[in-house]
Parts: sequence; C-alpha cells; structure tokens
Amino acid sequence: MVTGFTFDKMLHTTPDDTFDIIMKIHVRAPFRLIRQAAPYFRVKPDARENRSIVNVSSTSGLHGNVGQANYAAAKSAVLGLTKTIAKEWGPYGVRANTVAFGLIHTRLTASKEAGVTIEIDGKKVALGVPGAPRPEKVEADEKAYPFIPLRRGGSPDEAAASVLFLASPLASYVSGHTLEVTGGAGI
Repeated sequence: MVTGFTFDKMLHTTPDDTFDIIMKIHVRAPFRLIRQAAPYFRVKPDARENRSIVNVSSTSGLHGNVGQANYAAAKSAVLGLTKTIAKEWGPYGVRANTVAFGLIHTRLTASKEAGVTIEIDGKKVALGVPGAPRPEKVEADEKAYPFIPLRRGGSPDEAAASVLFLASPLASYVSGHTLEVTGGAGI
C-alpha cells in the first residue's frame, strides 16, 4: 500500500490530531489491510506459491528526521509491524518485507513552492519539501544531491522495481528485511 503525506512540524509544536492522522494513514491503514488479508495468507503453504507482503517505510523511520517526529514514528512502526508479520506468518509460507525509500521524485518530495496540496479532514495540506530541487529528469547533479552517493534522487519506476523484487520469487528466501532504496544515502 502506498499513501503518503506529511504534516511536518517540530515536535514541540505538533498537536495531537496532527500526530494521530499520520499514524492512521501510515500505520493503521496497512495494519487493517493486512489483518483483512489474514484468511487468505494464514493457510497451509503450497511450495509453488509465492506469498509476500511488502510494506512501505522511509529512511525517516530508520534514522528520524528534523520536523518529522510523527512521520518518523509512523514509518518506524511499519518496520516493527512487518517484522512481526514475518515471524507470525512465516510458518504459513508468507514473506514480509519493507522498503525504506530515501529521496524518490514524487509529489511528496517536490518543491513545496510548487503549491501542490491535498485535503485531509477538510484542511489543505501542502505537499513537498521547502526549497527542494525538482529536476525535469532524474539525473546526477552533484550540487543538488551532495548527500546521495549516486548524486541523484530515484525515480518512481526505480522505487517500484524494488517492491517488485521483494514481491517476486527472486526474493523467495528474504523475509523480515528492510531494503533501503536510497542511492547510497545513509551509508
């Protein structure tokens, strides 16, 4: 499941309702979807079946991020949820993994100055990162991305490919793992 928005605020200024909505979107929604899938996953395994759950986290969930206490907490919770599923449902032949994305060029990481908004509970929420570069193409740019060893952000197709890999039989012995899709950032 991929959804995504943030309500970025410094921890000491984050109201409870802002914290709660991020937890609902990023933790409760995948929890409920996976729970509803239990009758289809928790059955006697067939060696020919490839049954996999891939949850979406973020490097914020691994390392924290300034102004994202709520988002980091939610994305960290997804890691714990996934590892628990891997242990509980592994005996049924179910693999559970997480992808933790770094900078992927999406509306969430676009420049906040672009003015893209969504509506949540009747409130307009600005998407994006203040002052973020938004190139037309995903290409190396040493000045824009000095913190990423590949010197560029990732594309949505590259992000999708990591999910496809974990869901595919190519990852048939990978479970309980978090794959960091970051272009090397964080190493």
